[in-house]
Amino acid sequence: MATDTTTGAAQVLDGWRAQGIRFVRFELPDMHGTSRSKMVPIERAYGYAESGLNMYGGVAVLDSRSDVVGGTLYHEEVAYGDQLLLPDLDTAAVVPWREATARWICDSTWADGTPLEALPRRVWRKQLERARALGYEPLIGYEPEFYLLTADQELLFEGYHIFNVTRNTYVPFIQELVEQLNAYGLEVITANCEYAGSQWELPCLPLRGMGGPDRCFSFKNAVKELAHMHGYTATFMSKPFADSAGSGLHTHVSLLNAAEGGNAFGDGSDVAGISAACRSFIAGNLRHAASIYALLAPTVNCMKRRRTHTFSPTNVSWGLEDRSALIRIKGGTTESRHIEHRAPTGLSNPYLVGAAILAAGLTGIEDGLELEPAAHPPAEEDESRTKLPTSVRESLEALEADERIAGALGEDFVTAYGVMRRHELSRFDDHVTDWERNEYVEIY
Repeated sequence: MATDTTTGAAQVLDGWRAQGIRFVRFELPDMHGTSRSKMVPIERAYGYAESGLNMYGGVAVLDSRSDVVGGTLYHEEVAYGDQLLLPDLDTAAVVPWREATARWICDSTWADGTPLEALPRRVWRKQLERARALGYEPLIGYEPEFYLLTADQELLFEGYHIFNVTRNTYVPFIQELVEQLNAYGLEVITANCEYAGSQWELPCLPLRGMGGPDRCFSFKNAVKELAHMHGYTATFMSKPFADSAGSGLHTHVSLLNAAEGGNAFGDGSDVAGISAACRSFIAGNLRHAASIYALLAPTVNCMKRRRTHTFSPTNVSWGLEDRSALIRIKGGTTESRHIEHRAPTGLSNPYLVGAAILAAGLTGIEDGLELEPAAHPPAEEDESRTKLPTSVRESLEALEADERIAGALGEDFVTAYGVMRRHELSRFDDHVTDWERNEYVEIY
């Protein structure tokens, strides 16, 4: 007899066939938030949905150049074997910009059914399950900023005219992008040019549970694919140009009471409008800020975004509507009260960002942490506050030394992630830059 999962897959596939779908993408989020996928003729999709679609087991722990990095658990340690992709049926969606194509986002296991514990979607799911065990349902939304460039990676326009009506729709592609993303089910709520020339932001509605990170993953990969199809390059790189604004991934989080569904972060009687649970959640994020920074700002380029007076946090702080604070309190009503974590950058992996913030916040709730007073605004100028890490190596060391956070995220993940990132850093250390040549060739 078919299981509920396979029965559900058959129903989804029957519906897709009726719509004329001929191809199904099986997508796997990797460490960088990139979609690693295989396209399957729909006639073959049911068998793979039932038994799993084979894919190289180490693909999700490749570094940013797709190097096979020894010591990341899923390469030589498993004889370079395959994993099996298993679709999450709740992620079924038709891809409107590709002819006759639909997709599933997948989890994966080894042949014996054991999950790959280091994979980002698995890491997020563990924190989601932890929240639910405490009686909460996370509600999470992201604000991805990105640059739209020519195919040769040049700016479409320069200057600093945020929200300029002409630049909001500087090219017709922006409106088509919104339409295609909404047809994909992503629920874009606004679209505007950002602070720098050729930079945009298109936030989507938040979702509960797996939906929040899944939506951001889908958004970022869809934007890049659609831009490529129209002769552009879209990049979520944190700081693609030294003299232009960085791109952030401001992350909005609240916890709902699982039983009745109300917002667990709002309290109308509190001076800041936030509940005791919210205060402990923020306190946990402040206590573990250095540790989780390894996931919020994961590359050397992320550090170049973080400068004072750029709305990018530089210290461990919180505040009411303070754009320079690490954590900003948002929401005008008790039901809409939530936190905005301002450290994540455009290139950050939404699954790992969500997992990190949740891991720290739930630890704060479990420990009943008291929240320190808000920073003196603007928070970035409050010298009493601890500075955030200034290098990826520093934040990786903090993560590995933090038993509570490392334990929550999982030993496999912390090992694979740390080895992969350090390999990437070693390649950066060996690279000779244009700056070095310009500075030293002639004088020395």
